[in-house]
Amino acid sequence: MVAISINDGAITYALGTSDAEIEAAARNAARTRHMKVVVWRLVVLAILMGSWELSARNTWIDPFFYSYPTEIILRLWEFIWEGSDGVSLWVHLYYTLTAALIGFLLGALAGIVCGIALGRNRMLSDIFSIYIKVLNAIPRVVLAPIFILILGFGLASKVAVAFVMVFFIVFANAFQGVREADRAMIANAQILGASSWQLTRSVIIPSAMSWIIASLHLSFSFAIVGAIVGEFIGSNKGIGHVIQLARGLHDVPLMFAAIIVVLVVVLAAEYAMTLIEHRLVKWRPASSSDAQA
Repeated sequence: MVAISINDGAITYALGTSDAEIEAAARNAARTRHMKVVVWRLVVLAILMGSWELSARNTWIDPFFYSYPTEIILRLWEFIWEGSDGVSLWVHLYYTLTAALIGFLLGALAGIVCGIALGRNRMLSDIFSIYIKVLNAIPRVVLAPIFILILGFGLASKVAVAFVMVFFIVFANAFQGVREADRAMIANAQILGASSWQLTRSVIIPSAMSWIIASLHLSFSFAIVGAIVGEFIGSNKGIGHVIQLARGLHDVPLMFAAIIVVLVVVLAAEYAMTLIEHRLVKWRPASSSDAQA
């Protein structure tokens, strides 16, 4: 006989319970908890959307500025099938994602290389640290007009904004990951005769991988932000252009619809990044949040 306490997730077992019963009880408890989490998430979402709809319908909030969830859903459906400003949603999305992906890949690669290089070489770190601090102190968003002035209104300026949004996040984590590498492992590898490159490839980079991948989770959403900010300032395509156009026309439902599209894309990218992380760091034990998800 197996007794399960669902309230706190604790499982208690009667004397003589078999391993198979224990495993089955643990799986059932995990499924029950997961279902409860999903149900409560849906309940919270329903309450929030219902309160918003009710408040707008009764003019407790101004529907001219906040619109209605039902109207936003209808506008989203129109946006998906009819596009905006005579351009399909998929063209806008392709333009934004192209800039974000190129900026993300270039920024991540540059951040990883520079972070590892400066983390491994203290002299380079001492020389360039002041310049990196100065550049990092500049709000990245204000660089968008400069990039557009230099690179024009095309794709390159949006890629540049996405690049700087990603670079410093990945660089900081890669640099810190190298500095936090296990000194005992490094000493053992050196005793065994590992060269500097072998040490970096086989010890330093795997040790810093968790730091690097953690930064990639956050940095892709910042790449999207960078691309959209660039489109705010000057573009005739992209999700940022749609939001800017909707703002000018005060088409609040379209603004929210475009934001929902961005939200879905970022969540999908986050899910893909999680799958990549699990494949790259198989050796790492699952965290409690991963086990409960």
